[in-house]
Amino acid sequence: MKNISSGELKEASLPRLREICETLREEIVDTVSVRGGHLASNLGVVELTVALHRVFDFPTDKIVFDVGHQCYTHKLLSGRAAAFSTLRSRGGLSGFPKRGESEYDCYETGHAGTAVSAALGIAKARDLKNAAFNVIALVGDGSFHNGLIYEALNSLKILNTRVLIILNDNGMSISPTVGGTHELLSEMKEGDAPIEDVALFERYGLTYMGVYNGNDLEELLPALQSAKKALASGSVLLHVSTRKGQGFAFCEREPERTHGISLGKSGAEYSTALGEELTALARRDGRVVAVTAAMTDALGLRPFFREFPGRAFDVGICEEHACVLCAALATEGMRPYYAIYSTFLQRAYDEIIHDICGQKLPVTFCIDRAGVTGADGETHQGVFDLSYLSPIPNLVIAVPKNIAEFRAMLRASVNFSGPLAIRYPREGEEGELGDFEMLKFELLHSNMSEIIIYAAGERCLRLAERLYAAASERGVCCSVVNARFVKPVDREMILSRNEKYLITLEDNVLAGGLGDAVARVLREAGLAQERVLRSFGYRDAFIPHGQAQELARDFGLDFESILAYIMECHARG
Repeated sequence: MKNISSGELKEASLPRLREICETLREEIVDTVSVRGGHLASNLGVVELTVALHRVFDFPTDKIVFDVGHQCYTHKLLSGRAAAFSTLRSRGGLSGFPKRGESEYDCYETGHAGTAVSAALGIAKARDLKNAAFNVIALVGDGSFHNGLIYEALNSLKILNTRVLIILNDNGMSISPTVGGTHELLSEMKEGDAPIEDVALFERYGLTYMGVYNGNDLEELLPALQSAKKALASGSVLLHVSTRKGQGFAFCEREPERTHGISLGKSGAEYSTALGEELTALARRDGRVVAVTAAMTDALGLRPFFREFPGRAFDVGICEEHACVLCAALATEGMRPYYAIYSTFLQRAYDEIIHDICGQKLPVTFCIDRAGVTGADGETHQGVFDLSYLSPIPNLVIAVPKNIAEFRAMLRASVNFSGPLAIRYPREGEEGELGDFEMLKFELLHSNMSEIIIYAAGERCLRLAERLYAAASERGVCCSVVNARFVKPVDREMILSRNEKYLITLEDNVLAGGLGDAVARVLREAGLAQERVLRSFGYRDAFIPHGQAQELARDFGLDFESILAYIMECHARG
């Protein structure tokens, strides 16, 4: 697709703008079908983004996309059309806004709720520099439930600046939007909202304008022009209604299934096992409840929600609230299971520490998409959870070797006495359970050797098995351990082994992970000088988008390098 200039957009007739919108839609569908990515959300904002580029002057004017996964049309209209086919591939365009990629991307976003705060900061800097440009925050209704939005709105009058907040209301986040704010917005769209509800936004210092059809250029363009004019004297909330998946019938019918398109699935999904096991546990134990933050289907919880609607809670994109809710449920004897992506759990760190672990409450975190997730890039790589969870007292961290072991951990968790985190990748193999005991490692291969490999999680166990086979072919023996509990590590097993060379493998950054935990055991036992420990994981860097296997190789979990190190250890004797 050729680049569409700003001048062409500003001079085009309404019929020509509609043609441009259809061309953009086709380009997004064609590219996502090859590269994967966020489809339905981007199809829904094509007209809205075209209208914004028509009315405003980017990159002089600034736009912040909340979450950021609806920025594809913006990329196509900002000089990146020729490179769009590289979307989400290593070295290609990111699926999210990236400041280093284009001057049109003024702020990087990947998690919900940040756009209004960022827009306020940019606008205030503009005021302090006596500059003149418009600042826009484009926020979905799913993000509009996040508490950070209201912290930002609360400071709007204090900061005494001007921003345009566009509320893109399609009734969806990843799952259908739920809750009181959703009901309020629905009433506004239907024209049934009492005047005091509209006045709520005006109390924050916003002029409310809406509701406009965000997929109808004839209605949308004058609304944006009016909002721009009003922005000269104060902040504006422009409420537009769009349809997720607009223009493609299947995406319109299945907005959840087409929110994110993933390519190249290679195994079963842990989320399926989670839904099956939790539902089975709930049948036997009335204390079991499930909590999610707007990701019911993505995390495999739909069967539980259907069978036990009274014990299933989707709180919207409110990760901190979900944590406290779980804590409080646990104080009254319930057994909460909080299913969440690794990268999103980071947002609730304070509540994990104070509300759950501080009270030693039996909440189980089911942490999906742990480790490198691939094409979504820096904001979605789940490589920090072992590190940020390990320092927290009372918390046990489990890393299953396969789906069968994951199921066993879930079954054991029902009567576990404190907080438990189980982290796992999206895909894996069912596999065999083997000997399972809580808080104990599993010895998989034991040889008369000077080398032992401790591997945490399915990806690393697979790598360890490959290394074991390759070393054996070269006449080199080594032992392999399933290090399925990273906190606490199995101190007894570590100290009972006599191998000189210890290797740890973890799908996590090195700082604060499995390797550091094993090193601490050796130091405390006075063995640090006698044993040689080498840890392999992700180095101290943010990991960009690309295929998971490529990124693992590039950032520290490199089969060839680890095998070479094993051969080096063997040669040393």
